[in-house]
Order: sequence, then C-alpha cells, then structure tokens
Amino acid sequence: MSTEKIYVKNHYRYEFIIVFSIAVILFGLIFDSPKEIIEGYYRILTSPSQLLTDYMAVGGIGATFFNAGILMLLAAIVLWKRKQLLTGPIIAALFALFGFSLFGKNLFNTIPITMGVYIYGKIEGIEFNTLTINSLFGTALGPAVSYICFGLGLPFYQGFFISYGVGILIGLVLPPLSKSFLKFHQGYTLYNLGFTCGIIGLFIQGVLKSFSLEVSNIRLISPGDNLKIAVFMYAFFIFSFVGGYFLNGKSFSNFKNLLSNSGRAPSDFGHIYGRGICLINMALLGIIYTTFVLYMGQPLNGPILGGIFTIFGFGIFGKHLKNVIPILIGTVLAYALNIYEPKSVPAMVTVLFATNLAPIAGEYGMFAGIVAGFAQVSIVSVVGLLHGGLNLYNNGFSGGFVAATLVPIYNAIRESRFFNMRRDKDD
Repeated sequence: MSTEKIYVKNHYRYEFIIVFSIAVILFGLIFDSPKEIIEGYYRILTSPSQLLTDYMAVGGIGATFFNAGILMLLAAIVLWKRKQLLTGPIIAALFALFGFSLFGKNLFNTIPITMGVYIYGKIEGIEFNTLTINSLFGTALGPAVSYICFGLGLPFYQGFFISYGVGILIGLVLPPLSKSFLKFHQGYTLYNLGFTCGIIGLFIQGVLKSFSLEVSNIRLISPGDNLKIAVFMYAFFIFSFVGGYFLNGKSFSNFKNLLSNSGRAPSDFGHIYGRGICLINMALLGIIYTTFVLYMGQPLNGPILGGIFTIFGFGIFGKHLKNVIPILIGTVLAYALNIYEPKSVPAMVTVLFATNLAPIAGEYGMFAGIVAGFAQVSIVSVVGLLHGGLNLYNNGFSGGFVAATLVPIYNAIRESRFFNMRRDKDD
C-alpha cells in the first residue's frame, strides 16, 4: 500500500495539466475582452457543433481557448479528486479533450455522455476510474447532443431533455461496444473510441434521417491568428521539451527504445520509458507538425490546433517520430495525386488525425505506413457521410476500417510461403 502511494505522489500528478489549462484560459484574454469571451462562450455552448464547426468562427478566439481550457481544467480536477492515476492513456485523452474543445466539444454536450458512462459503471458494479477513458474519448459524440438540442429547431426544454437522454444512452453503450470493437482493428488504430463513436453516430444519423431530420453538412472555419498562436505553441513545446529533458535526468536515455516500440494500443510509453522522455517525444511531435502546418500556409484555427494537440497528447500513448512520418508521407502523397485540394483545412485535418494509424508503420515498416496513410485519405472522405458529422473522431472511424483491412493483408504477406522462402534463401 505504501509503495502505491509513493508511486502516485511521485509520478502521477496533475499540476502540469492544471497549469496548462489556466495558461490557455489567460491566453484567450490576449484576443478578446472578458465581455466578448462570455458572449462568445454562450454562442459556443448553444452551437449545433457538428463537423466541421470551428469554434473560433462561432465565438471568437478568446472564447474558444476559454472553452478548451475550462473543460480540460474541470476534467483534470475531477480526475485528481477521484485519485485517478495520470497514465499515458489519460494524458492522451485529456489533450484530445482539449484539442476537440476547439471545434466541437463543450461543457453542455459532454456532461450527459459522462453521466451515461458513470451510470453504466453503477449498474455493472464497475469502478468509474476504470471507465475514465470511455468517458473522456466518448465525448466525441458531443455534437449529437448539441445538434438535437440546437440544430433541429425544437423548443429548448424539449430539445434539452431529448438530447440529454440520447447523450446518457450513448454513455451507457460506449464501454461494452468499445471493448468489442477493439478486436475489429486489433489495436492498430489509436482512436478505438473514434471507431466506436462512428458506429453509434451512424445509428443516430439513420434514426434522424428516418424522421426527415437528416443532419446538415457544414464547414464553418476561422482564419485563426497564426503569429500569436504560433508563438504560444512553440513556447509551450519548448517548455515541455526542456521540462522533459530535466525530468529524464538531463539526458535522452530511452529515446531510441521508445522509437523501437510499434505503438500498437495499448502502449503506455510513460509507464514503459518514463514521463521525461515522453515529454521530449511529445514536444518534438508538436514542433514538427506545427511547423508543417505553417509551411503549408494553413491557419492555426480550431480544427488544425485540435489535430496538433491530439498528436502531442498521443506522444505518450502510441505515437513517435518514427511511426508518424510514414503516415504523413502517405497522406501528402495521396493529396498530391487525387482530386482533393491539398492546401485546405479539411486536408490538413486529415493529415494530422491520420496519425492514429501510426502503429501500422511501427509494426510493419515505412512502406506499410505510407500505404495506410494513402488509404486513409480515400476512406475518410466517404465515412463522414455515414454519421453526418455527429462523430468528431471521423479519422478514428475511417482508421478502424483501414486497419481492419490492411493488417490481415500485411500479416498474410509476412507469413506467406513466398516471402519466407526468399528470406530463407537470403539467410
């Protein structure tokens, strides 16, 4: 028992998350006054929020950072109070929560889903701390709650009760479904809940459509403010890098070992290699992808920042420099050859979130990762129609199909007589 307390005290503390959340809230004051932030936050809370709704275009930059910061702060405080161990998956989930709170998640639409997961735990006699991942990632279906309440033209009270009922139901079915669907892609997409939420979103979209309530497509995008936001991003990543270096004993030890890990879920890098080297990995990923976005001339707006911060968070849970680069090459190559505009916000969002397939590159090599990234671009443009934008983890949904298709093929190639015979001859 005493060993566990020391472990928690020394290795699983929420100060970093809490300080970051507060810093983000204060950063929002650079862009807007408190009055403008409050007014903008109200518009965010009452937005239908389906993909692709950039909260910077809805409520302004200040209100968007306030929304993301306050949601992450509240989540961190609740988890800290419940003595939830701050593992790699929890850190990834918190930064994904933050990232998607820039374009789709807010306090209004996340509460009922969390309530549903909590009720499921009570019914099944399961400790809520073991369901935290389901609760945090399951909020990807927040737009389903917001759209039913604010997008269908229903009276507020009627919309409120129906949407919250749907949200609670979503939370109730998430845990058993996510456990089942993990077998579908075998852990080769890091956004397992994204695939689960896509299936649930498909059902919700189907029910709405059967009552002539089909979800309308939307693309509400802000130009952002690249200079100020870029300075904040690079400052945060440099701070994380330096902090990780000192936390790792002023060294880069274990970095090579981390890069040798395939990243296949579940891979808690923090538990295996230490949080210090993971912070270094996270910072490098953040710097590389922020630089790539700026090089491509894209705005640092809600969806793109959401992608960068999600990559940053998963730098402790499955993603590293070696397994994301092949996915990046594959997606860029696909956009260079296909009919879609490569220098656009939707394209950049796909490039960023396609990194959920990084474990494929980590396990099967560079060429396999390039093919996976290429395939992701083709599939992601189609599956969004299935859930109508009610699932924010659209790339997680498509990634499940890509992994489920490619992994058996790669395994067959690896185990085939032809390749084994060639390998024996080479030996």
